[in-house]
Amino acid sequence: MSVWLNSNSRILVQGITGSEGTKHTRRMVASGASVVAGVTPGKGGQTVDGGNGDIPVFGSVSEAVDATGADVSVVFVPPRFAKAAVVETVDAAVPLCVVITEGIPVGDTAQFFQYAQNAGSTRIIGPNCPGIISPGQSNAGIIPADITGPGPIGLVSKSGTLTYQMMYELRDFGFSTGIGIGGDPVIGTTHIDALAAFEADPDTEAIVMIGEIGGDAEERAAAYIAANVTKPVVGYVAGFTAPEGKTMGHAGAIVSGSSGTAAAKAEALEAAGVQVGKTPSATADLMREVLRTRS
Repeated sequence: MSVWLNSNSRILVQGITGSEGTKHTRRMVASGASVVAGVTPGKGGQTVDGGNGDIPVFGSVSEAVDATGADVSVVFVPPRFAKAAVVETVDAAVPLCVVITEGIPVGDTAQFFQYAQNAGSTRIIGPNCPGIISPGQSNAGIIPADITGPGPIGLVSKSGTLTYQMMYELRDFGFSTGIGIGGDPVIGTTHIDALAAFEADPDTEAIVMIGEIGGDAEERAAAYIAANVTKPVVGYVAGFTAPEGKTMGHAGAIVSGSSGTAAAKAEALEAAGVQVGKTPSATADLMREVLRTRS
């Protein structure tokens, strides 16, 4: 099984006619994902070469959904248009909206996230994220599909590059689903959301959780794990050497005083029974040992 994305998922790409949209659409198609439509306002009726046949372009999400039955949207539109794109997806009741775009104003994200919450029909992953992949089934976003295969590990990560590294390092076991939730201060899907989904998935045997400095998401996830997660969880927190008061890569990754430090997050996770690696490779080794002892 997998979480939120599977071989039956039908993907539409918002911004498909842009360079990034076209490039990553072809990568998704090459990985076996079913990309059934693109959406670019004013370009309805055109097609885009998806590398395995032409993909129809529609002028609106509702038109694309009505014509193709798409149930996943991947957003590659520029930041200033992102809020309108997500609102359009919510209005079309698309169950999953993966927002790849970075640089979206936090106020815009807060507004479209609340809009989706109020509607109750659409899960948002991101923004500023690599997306979601269920190896061997489907791929919605920019995660490389050839670095790993299907297996028993669930992965949730704030960092795109660490998502790729962890999936590659544990390719000898493979993954049920890998979810890059993004590192902005406001995101649509949290560590806790993913942990709950992996806990409920019978084919996910163990979970890797990657966090980073700033905020308290990892501490809240630790409390959730202690109370609700029965499967083994291995963690890594990026930013042990980050200087105080500096934003490190992601807008949400900033430390002030003792709040939000990697050490504090690691301590909270370890108190919840999570083994925490000091490096990504050490974290992969911890997961490898967990799975070996369970086999």
